[in-house]
Amino acid sequence: MRSPSGEQYELAFEGHAAVVTEVGAGLRSYAVDERLILDGYGADEICPSGRGQVLMPWPNRIANGSYEFAGRGHQLPINERGTGSAIHGLVRWVGWNLVDRDDRTVVLEHDLHPQPGYPFALALRIEYTLSADGLRAHTSATNVGPAPCPFGAGAHPYLFPGTPTIDDAMLSLPARSVLTSDTRGAPVGSSAVEGTPLDFTRARPIGDARVDDCFTDLQRDGEGLVRVALTSPENGIGVTLWADESYPYLMLYSGDDRPDVARRSLAVEPMTCPPNAFSSGEDVIVLEPGATFRGAWGLGPS
Repeated sequence: MRSPSGEQYELAFEGHAAVVTEVGAGLRSYAVDERLILDGYGADEICPSGRGQVLMPWPNRIANGSYEFAGRGHQLPINERGTGSAIHGLVRWVGWNLVDRDDRTVVLEHDLHPQPGYPFALALRIEYTLSADGLRAHTSATNVGPAPCPFGAGAHPYLFPGTPTIDDAMLSLPARSVLTSDTRGAPVGSSAVEGTPLDFTRARPIGDARVDDCFTDLQRDGEGLVRVALTSPENGIGVTLWADESYPYLMLYSGDDRPDVARRSLAVEPMTCPPNAFSSGEDVIVLEPGATFRGAWGLGPS
């Protein structure tokens, strides 16, 4: 029987094991020495709550699904009725083509054709690779159309902290600012995290904090990477997610309103732009004809 997420591409390398799906080129599962790193889903399930999905050509929400680009207005289908938004792009539920694969690497591509609301053409490519350090996802998008186009990218992994719930987990989040949003999740400003319940610049327990916030002003290491760590206070076991400079935003979500999440894991979503970026214009990538975006993020045990 065919899986709801299509073909299942199994990767393995020195105790690391992951599964990538044909549908959406998503990351369905990832474990190291049989310890779950990713809070994924079964091969017999339709992907719930965006788990491991790829978010292109925009991440997060566009309020009312409407935006203007190059003097023209566009209307996207509304697929989040609660906020009246267009959410998480156009490639989560489409089939991607396998172009290369070995025991520890899989490469998938998808041609995004012009359509109502997004009349632009993109050639999309994702490469997942396992190594002794963990899992790496390298994303590229090329404008194959005749005119400039707006673009954004993101990913939606849920991380297991090594504790029964995220409440006791230690969170290290090197972000100095958080966006403030309206009831639809569209940013209306930003503020410093210092001295607030959302200040995790020094590792501390998440506690009962309900998190559904976009962070920025990210502090990076000598390699230009931002690193978010979730660890158990008892044994230091946990998971670290990193993202390169292509991703200046991190959306964190504790899933309090979703029974399938219910604070057992934490979504840490690297994003190239903030929510509602197509409408606000904030950090939207404009790809000229023939231009290519490239970015990388990854995760592994800590």
